[in-house]
Amino acid sequence: MRLSDGLRASPTDPAITYLDAVRNALSRIETHQILHAANIVSASLEADGIVHAFGTGHSSLLAQEVFFRAGGLVAVSPILDPRLSFEQGAIESTEFERSLEAAQELVQHAGFRNRDTGIVISNSGRNALPVEMALQMKAAGLKVIALTNLEQSRAVLSRHPSCKRLFEIADCVLDNHCPPGDAAVSVSGIPHAMGPLSTIIGAAILHAMFLQAAEQLTSRGKLPATFVSVNVGEGSLDNLRERVARYQDRIPYYRPAREQHGSKKS
Repeated sequence: MRLSDGLRASPTDPAITYLDAVRNALSRIETHQILHAANIVSASLEADGIVHAFGTGHSSLLAQEVFFRAGGLVAVSPILDPRLSFEQGAIESTEFERSLEAAQELVQHAGFRNRDTGIVISNSGRNALPVEMALQMKAAGLKVIALTNLEQSRAVLSRHPSCKRLFEIADCVLDNHCPPGDAAVSVSGIPHAMGPLSTIIGAAILHAMFLQAAEQLTSRGKLPATFVSVNVGEGSLDNLRERVARYQDRIPYYRPAREQHGSKKS
């Protein structure tokens, strides 16, 4: 590897160590877990269901990563709220994921149906809100896929009143194999590790799962709705509108902004 300023990188440089950690974590992804999750997703889509994706804090980035994405599935609905990310304050977001506040509100807005699938993303798998969302999904009849860090989650206590951790609720677990605490690299003079892995590894796992689900559907003659970038070929906004039209009654973010929160729940 050669740096842009012409300096040669050392194998001990933190940048190289980090990239090696990414490759190592990717190599540890368990394909049988992805196949199991893909079976669940393809069964939902074949039954005309959708996939709900939920995470808090940085895990909410992964719910957005698989939504409205070129090369991705159309039938994916992220469960979003300003309180889940950082628009209303980073510390406040951390407090919110540790509480049960607004869980029922989020569920009602999502509009779960029993033929749907739920994906809950939480690296620690211990905080109250992700666990509650998984329980609410199960209560609504959904199969639940957990994307989590099993090593870390097994070593900590739940913050949910049920004392359950996310992996103990899910029908299928996708283990990101990240180090406990997520950060992977030691930097001289800094007393704690840097270089988080969970977003990169989580994105790879989720995209691999959706690719496998798409292949399973096409092998059964069920072509799933997918996106292509409007920035290549003859892509257009009209084409995008056509692709999402079928799901506007189920996925709030495919409707005009004025209708997302004001429309009647289906």
